Amino acid sequence: MRLVKLPDQTDVPALGQGTWRMGEDAGRREEEIAALRTGIDLGMTLIDTAEMYGDGATETLLGDALEGVRDQVFLVSKVYPQNAGRGRIEKACESSLRRLKTDRLDLYLLHWRGSVPLEETIEGMDALIKAGKIRRWGVSNFDTADMEQLLRAGGQACATNQILYNVTERGAEYDLLPRLAEHGTPAMAYSPIGQGELPTSPGLSAVAGRHDATPFQVALAWVLRDPRIIAIPKAGDAAHVADNRRALDLSLTSEDLAAIDADFPAPTRKTRLAML
Repeated sequence: MRLVKLPDQTDVPALGQGTWRMGEDAGRREEEIAALRTGIDLGMTLIDTAEMYGDGATETLLGDALEGVRDQVFLVSKVYPQNAGRGRIEKACESSLRRLKTDRLDLYLLHWRGSVPLEETIEGMDALIKAGKIRRWGVSNFDTADMEQLLRAGGQACATNQILYNVTERGAEYDLLPRLAEHGTPAMAYSPIGQGELPTSPGLSAVAGRHDATPFQVALAWVLRDPRIIAIPKAGDAAHVADNRRALDLSLTSEDLAAIDADFPAPTRKTRLAML
């Protein structure tokens, strides 16, 4: 497993697992737990979730999936913006910990920018670290201006910015990813192969043919080409997890990258950061 270094020098897997929409169908519970456990066995030990997902049901499922293997996992969850203020962030974190059946989070993220002052959220995150409830904190869906405001508010300890990034959503390349790199802050790409759908692409198909891979694996390998990016695709069954893991073994050539660029051009101007 290739590793990405966080600002505090902690190494985490470049390829992890997302959990959005897991735990919402009781009939798929065992299949989803098996998928998560398969990913852990394959080294995809960074797992991301959020209190928003399934209104807590996803965290509950993940808590069951991690029984006996919690210490092998780098566990990430996210707090609603409205819960990120003084007196509320502590309660939100405690609720997530209870559902996840753990005593700490390895990383706690502000899910998106809200009305709570950033200084207040940072204060709450720091208090959670001091209490041993979380190890580090970060943000999600922050554009370049948001990151600049975060730094001015005293957010130098931000460990990552989780953003929507894939071949069809490349806007972050224009200024956000370079700015994160300047600060040594890795990006965490959610929906790195979209929502299981990709536009028809001659480039992706051609590259897939050259590597005996699928277009989805190529698209994921494309995200993973950047050593400063952590990808967290969601997979609901073990076979899909294994397919995702194979993407890490693809080594895309300059010819491959040019073919993908031809179908999905890099941005030439600033665009608003997309989010799901």
